[in-house]
Amino acid sequence: MRIGSNPVKIKKPSLSPPELVTVVIITHIPYLSGYFQYSLDVLKLTLNSIWENTEEPFDLMVFDNGSCGKVREYLTSQNDSKKIQYLILSNNNVGIPGAWNISFKAAPGKYVAFSDYDIYYFPGWLKAHLKIFESFPKVGMVTGTPIRPPIKYSSSTLEWAVDQKGVDIKRGVFQSWEDYWTHTKSLGMSIEESQESYKKGEDILINFRENEVYIGAGHFQFIAYKDVLEKVTPFPNTIAMGNERLLDQRINDLGLLRLSLTRKFVQHLGNTPSIKLIEGHKKVKIQNKHDESLKMGDRILKIPMIKKVLLKIYNFIFDIYYNR
Repeated sequence: MRIGSNPVKIKKPSLSPPELVTVVIITHIPYLSGYFQYSLDVLKLTLNSIWENTEEPFDLMVFDNGSCGKVREYLTSQNDSKKIQYLILSNNNVGIPGAWNISFKAAPGKYVAFSDYDIYYFPGWLKAHLKIFESFPKVGMVTGTPIRPPIKYSSSTLEWAVDQKGVDIKRGVFQSWEDYWTHTKSLGMSIEESQESYKKGEDILINFRENEVYIGAGHFQFIAYKDVLEKVTPFPNTIAMGNERLLDQRINDLGLLRLSLTRKFVQHLGNTPSIKLIEGHKKVKIQNKHDESLKMGDRILKIPMIKKVLLKIYNFIFDIYYNR
């Protein structure tokens, strides 16, 4: 039974077209203690950096992967205030591959700008990414900071650079130590491990039509064409994390370019917010202050053997509470 007529059907209001770029952020903060103690602060810093440091029009989509109530309250409030255009709330953690399958398909823009919830965006980031799509052919994905992923996931890019007329290729150590250390530190690497890998590693720098980029991209943050992502999805949704390299592999198998910018336009934060970056955002009020200095106790905990044992204990306790 129907009473009356649907006013939307009668008035037929026009709909605003989506923006060219859909920024997609995936969140998973199941609780606010232990590893996730500062994660809500990290999320707030990430979103505020997008809102304040993006000049070009964009739509923001957040896929929440079963976070705790406090995180969802924050996300819902930002959606209510129209700062988040699309908010998808999953009761269960479907993992990164599952979230990719849903959000990449749902994103309405021509470009999908994806990142985890722990990425800081510097001014000019979007323009710098899009310039690469305008300057290079058959671009698969572009990451906004210099990185050195395994070359096997970018073999098609290297082959193109070798065969393409007008491409200049340089091999060596070109990215700054400061940028490299900032990134590896956020991944939990010690300064000794980072220094060794920095010296032994190699950057592959290419110049094409006066545009310089590094070969290689990262799945933690990138921009890609939506139609490219539709070609490489769906991903098998069997584990929450660990098979993200499948994205890199499939884009490489399509013969598309995987590139990263030569200047740091994004920064991986890890699970603690940068006090220096927070100070530049008055709207971000952190809940838990932390000391970024490395004290004696921290140095002891960084010793490889001690770190290995403690992480095993941590994983055992985590499995007892959350994986049974």
